[in-house]
Amino acid sequence: MTNLILPPSTIGIIGGGQLGRMMAISAKQMGYKVAVLEPAALGPLAQVADLEINAPYDSEEALTQLLAVSDVVTYEFENIDSHVVEKLASAGYIPQGHRPLAITQHRYIEKTSINNCGFKTAPFEKVDNFNDLKNAIKKIGYPSILKTVSGGYDGKGQWTLKSDSDLENVHSVVENQNCILEGFVPFTKEISVIVTRGTNDQVETFPVVENIHQNHILHLSIVPARIDANLAKKAEEVAATLIEKLDFVGTLAIEMFVVEDDIIINELAPRPHNSGHYTIDACNVSQFEQHIRAVCGLPLIKPTLIQPAIMVNLLGQHVEYTLNMWTKPEFSDAKLHLYGKEEMRANRKVGHLTFMNHFETKLEETVNQFLINFPK
Repeated sequence: MTNLILPPSTIGIIGGGQLGRMMAISAKQMGYKVAVLEPAALGPLAQVADLEINAPYDSEEALTQLLAVSDVVTYEFENIDSHVVEKLASAGYIPQGHRPLAITQHRYIEKTSINNCGFKTAPFEKVDNFNDLKNAIKKIGYPSILKTVSGGYDGKGQWTLKSDSDLENVHSVVENQNCILEGFVPFTKEISVIVTRGTNDQVETFPVVENIHQNHILHLSIVPARIDANLAKKAEEVAATLIEKLDFVGTLAIEMFVVEDDIIINELAPRPHNSGHYTIDACNVSQFEQHIRAVCGLPLIKPTLIQPAIMVNLLGQHVEYTLNMWTKPEFSDAKLHLYGKEEMRANRKVGHLTFMNHFETKLEETVNQFLINFPK
């Protein structure tokens, strides 16, 4: 039976970063109260929350406190101890449960789960030591990518291997950490689909997004993705089927590779995603509102793209340039979102800027003009 959580109930969020902040803003617009569990005080979410609990994410005492003050609890990122969530789930209401965490925070388990659902990934092998790595190379070959099975994001915790000479560089890595070796995928585009499933089993997908990265960090998200319409439909169908087969509730972001006329799944994230930020301004419902609706048992809204959009990710080194350019008439109608982070250090995600236009050619021209002197 679906638990219906209505305003002014309290939504607890584990994690106090920008994703939690945007979840909280959507929740508060609907009249909910928001509590946050986050180690550091006055982070992006806490600035808009009603209650802040400062403690490590794996603190059983703190999570018990969050569950006690909340009518429903969700999480804004996957690197939370799934065992603690599983142990304490009976103390409150966590509709997503621990399984999405357990699956997506371990790359080997994640890829195995995707394959078991009938979908393609890059070829992969488990690597627990240097001998495993040499055997995996014999099966997968070069080039290949070595990744730690847990942790790591935006290019951290991974190494590209092009020949035997690269193996010694990662010898200590594989002897001290569990890893996975993935075969290189000759993709033509990187895309993603945000899909949401409610506690009532309703499933809705957002439009397919084309993603461009710089230095392993998301740079641009373009929607609609510049791919064949049949391939876009297939990507949405894959997303809807996968979330049902995995039996996940809430939001699932699915990163995919386009390889000719086929799709290969790269990674999963059981939460709103950087590539879905455009939905705040360019869709009839944002990924954040949809997620809140899902965990609160409310009906989901069928997402519609109001007009084409390009989201520019803003890192610390981009803020000064962006503020100067944003004041110019030709760029001032772009939607600026800054996340309330005090330290604007290089390569730290601190905001995003969403450009929209009904004419895709004009939209691309405007963004290209904006990016002419964009800091690296």
